[in-house]
Amino acid sequence: MAASACVLAAAAILIPSAPTLLPSAAAVPLAHTSACLSGFDCDMSRRINAVDNYLTTRPGVTGYVVRDRVTGGIYANANAENAVWTASTIKLAIAEDLLNRARVGAIVLSPEDRGLMEAMLATSNDGATDRLWAKYAGLDRMAFNNAFRANGMSTLVPQPTNTALFPDWSFQKCTAADLDRLMDNILTNMHPDDRDYLLDRMRSVDSNQHWGVWGAGEKMRPGLKNGWSEEQGGWVVNSVGFAGPGERYTLAIMTALGGAGGYTEGADTDTKVAEMLFAGR
Repeated sequence: MAASACVLAAAAILIPSAPTLLPSAAAVPLAHTSACLSGFDCDMSRRINAVDNYLTTRPGVTGYVVRDRVTGGIYANANAENAVWTASTIKLAIAEDLLNRARVGAIVLSPEDRGLMEAMLATSNDGATDRLWAKYAGLDRMAFNNAFRANGMSTLVPQPTNTALFPDWSFQKCTAADLDRLMDNILTNMHPDDRDYLLDRMRSVDSNQHWGVWGAGEKMRPGLKNGWSEEQGGWVVNSVGFAGPGERYTLAIMTALGGAGGYTEGADTDTKVAEMLFAGR
């Protein structure tokens, strides 16, 4: 059935328990296998429906947001606004802010700083992140967090720590919707040279991050930043990135395992979500 025909058919269906689109989307999607979600063709709509069904079989709780930057479609599942530990996904926000500050002359990134930033992205190096955070957090220590909110992570909240540092990059919570807005901000608002540099780094991550959005498959040329950590509430395994020609699609996934599983289960879930959404598109 043509996409336009599907949209007409969907308009006549009303399902009270339909999943929620983010506010910038045009309409409320319909959780029905024969209906096209607003902003998505019928194939992608079926894929989203299949992902929602798949997640009911998986351990823990997964929130995700998928965005089509060509049509403007944005789909957020019921858990997309759950606050979850960011783990290392926050490193993508740090890199964006550093590049933005350097672009306007607010800071000068030395060759050593660049090396630390690339290690932070490529291998998710915590030590490199610590050094950048200590150097550029600002006298009031809120420089990074203020930028994160300005760059789309509007519900990010720094958490109390057991150290003298507050806020600390490794003690933050956000939502999948925050990561979605961050990724969109990078693609939409960064200077093209800085954006392309960052996208190249996201496509060149070490093999320890070849999961999550990487599940879109080689032909979709994905790029990502993953995060994984064992917290007091259990493992969190997250992935944010892009896939497709011209970075058409973005995907943010946050899986909180609680006591229901660990890193492997979370990484498998995140990877399968990306595969189901994008492989073969």
